[in-house]
Amino acid sequence: MKPLARAVRVLHRSRMDGVEHLPRGAALLVGNHGLLGYESFAFFEQIHDLTGRVAFGLADRWFFKVPVMRDLLVRIGGMYGAPENAERALGRGDWVVCYPGGARETLKRAARDKYKLRWDKSMGFARVAAKMRVPIVPFAAAGVDDTFDILATVRGSGALLMGHDKYDLPVLWGAGPLPRPVPFWFRFGRPIAPCEDREDDVAELHRRVWRGTQALLDDLVRAWTHAAAVRAVAERG
Repeated sequence: MKPLARAVRVLHRSRMDGVEHLPRGAALLVGNHGLLGYESFAFFEQIHDLTGRVAFGLADRWFFKVPVMRDLLVRIGGMYGAPENAERALGRGDWVVCYPGGARETLKRAARDKYKLRWDKSMGFARVAAKMRVPIVPFAAAGVDDTFDILATVRGSGALLMGHDKYDLPVLWGAGPLPRPVPFWFRFGRPIAPCEDREDDVAELHRRVWRGTQALLDDLVRAWTHAAAVRAVAERG
């Protein structure tokens, strides 16, 4: 998949900051997903390019019911999103990427959902980090929700195809039916130490990571938006 991933990186002038925050040992990398999860090609390939290490991504288990998508996910480093798979990889000392927003972020329903972390029901990543005693490295991705405009949602499509309405497909429009070639910016924050494996501690860890990642994302999106405005003025001038 490297040629495709590199093509996505070139098209979107992909940039990655904060790699120095990635630890040498196992870690859970937690951040936001863009529309359709399309930015994952650039994200995983750029981690490998800059560090020489392969990160493994936890994918929504429902997507493994779709044959072609399942094969594609595995080829770009995806694995079935179950805690035991994350624990096995972390036990080997790997980096594991988790998108707690899952399908709610990749299949956004309206423009107001852009760059908003919908993690209120997603406690699993904090439990895994506490159990395995590994740090959580938050990351943010900007540009990834600007590849398309969300025109509508095909109501009932998720239930028909995947068994649940949270998978309702959005109607998208970018550079025609293709994504706009906007820049992708990725940024890692400082690692957050694991907590004790107690429910109250896990809940507090979840809140800390959620709030910290949203703050990191807000800052990065502001910088990305400012850069886009400057670029637009320069192009007009």
